[in-house]
Amino acid sequence: MIKKATGEYLVNNTLNTQSKTSAAILGFLLLIGLSVLGLSLKQAIIEYKLLDRSVTVKGLAENEYPADVVIWPIQYTVASNKLEDLYAQVDKQNVLINDFLIKNSISTDEISISAPTITDKLAQQYGGNQTVKFRYTALQTITVYSTDIDKVRAAMPTLSQLGKQGIVFSQNNYDAQIEYIFTRLNEIKPKMIEQSTNNARLVAEKFATDSQSQLGKIKRASQGQFSISNRDKNNPHIKRVRVVSTIEYYLAD
Repeated sequence: MIKKATGEYLVNNTLNTQSKTSAAILGFLLLIGLSVLGLSLKQAIIEYKLLDRSVTVKGLAENEYPADVVIWPIQYTVASNKLEDLYAQVDKQNVLINDFLIKNSISTDEISISAPTITDKLAQQYGGNQTVKFRYTALQTITVYSTDIDKVRAAMPTLSQLGKQGIVFSQNNYDAQIEYIFTRLNEIKPKMIEQSTNNARLVAEKFATDSQSQLGKIKRASQGQFSISNRDKNNPHIKRVRVVSTIEYYLAD
């Protein structure tokens, strides 16, 4: 019985020893695993913070282009005490202006004549009892719409010749302002966006160099609105097109 008990004791002791050893090994492996995981998490956090470093810059692209459409409203006024005479004057002066434009190489399909605006001064309630020389006045507009800017601009200074024939032009009317339009924006957009992006990158690279960093990939980018304006008040037929792109780059050591 004693021998049997001693044998069982030895077996149990051996099993306990093996269990403790296995537990120690498992605990050691878990410790190593947790340490590796901790280092990995630490490195990931560091890398994430490094990725979060960035610089935001703006790139400008600005170019000048000639307008490709001109709208030239020609306005004049006539006055009379008889409607029949008023319309007769309008018809006569319309012919004079139309002939003048055709002689200056402006085609008939580029010319449009609107109905005249007739004002009866005696019918205006706010006129009071003020005496007027002419009861009726007419405001007539003839509009030139052309894509040949140079041709139309060459004709504009010579319009004053018609003044010698009795045509009274309306020079200061807001509706008679000459318009120059630039319609090729979609054609130049890709090139200007490329220019603004390149200019933004140059600024970002300078910043990265000054901060002893390396410029990374684009984090985010936004394109500003295109603006079109006259180059100056004396050259409205030359347009200045402008766009600003805002780009954020990653920075790395």
